[in-house]
Amino acid sequence: MNEDFVQMDGLGNTFVVYKGPKVIECAEVSRLCRIQSTDGLLVVTPIDSSTVEMKYWNADGSTAEMCGNGLRCSARFAVDESMVMPGKFTVRTDSGDLEVKCSADRGSLVEAQIGRVEIAKEVLVIEELEFHKASVGNPHAVTFVDSAQKAPVKSLGPRVENNPAFPDKTNVEFVEIVDQHSLKLRVWERGVGETQACGTGMVAAAAVASDKLKIEYPVKVSVMGGEAKIWVDDKRYMVMSGPAKYLPLL
Repeated sequence: MNEDFVQMDGLGNTFVVYKGPKVIECAEVSRLCRIQSTDGLLVVTPIDSSTVEMKYWNADGSTAEMCGNGLRCSARFAVDESMVMPGKFTVRTDSGDLEVKCSADRGSLVEAQIGRVEIAKEVLVIEELEFHKASVGNPHAVTFVDSAQKAPVKSLGPRVENNPAFPDKTNVEFVEIVDQHSLKLRVWERGVGETQACGTGMVAAAAVASDKLKIEYPVKVSVMGGEAKIWVDDKRYMVMSGPAKYLPLL
């Protein structure tokens, strides 16, 4: 194993993970992500006995405010590196402080607050599909389709990502309603392209489906990389429970 970093996976979202403090240039981020074939890079830094900080970069070297699958991997990494004790602790992100629960068992699921979702009243129509603008600390455009498998992710995703309605670009979710408690999702991630999963995208999809189509929590959201359970806690934060594991380095 490389002494400087590890590689981790959250529902097929893959990351280079460093222990901080660490300063890293955007060009180095994109180089490492290309070599390791990952979706992004995380730096996890201990703050005190119950708090760590997470910084996240997309594979193209751009920064992002939040990453839901990266948050769970950061929590797993923080416990395994003895930055904090197993159990409940705080991860500081550019979207705010979020509570996580992570046991000492590497095979267990990690539970994490992802944040509150803000859904805009405005609906965008792009190539005959309605997109709902939502923020989970980072931007999302959510649309409902009859079949996630047949959705035009690769052709329409980049055009929505770069639409002028999103000055900082956006993540794009194509959502299929399975039943009142289940969704299927494909996602085009800002600065990355289509990925196996997007944690904040899964949360945005669940929140918009609940708001617009009255889908009920808890919601099982299935993506190409697996599935996670999503619900709302008593602080009105969206919470996700899902896996976080280590991968061999390339």
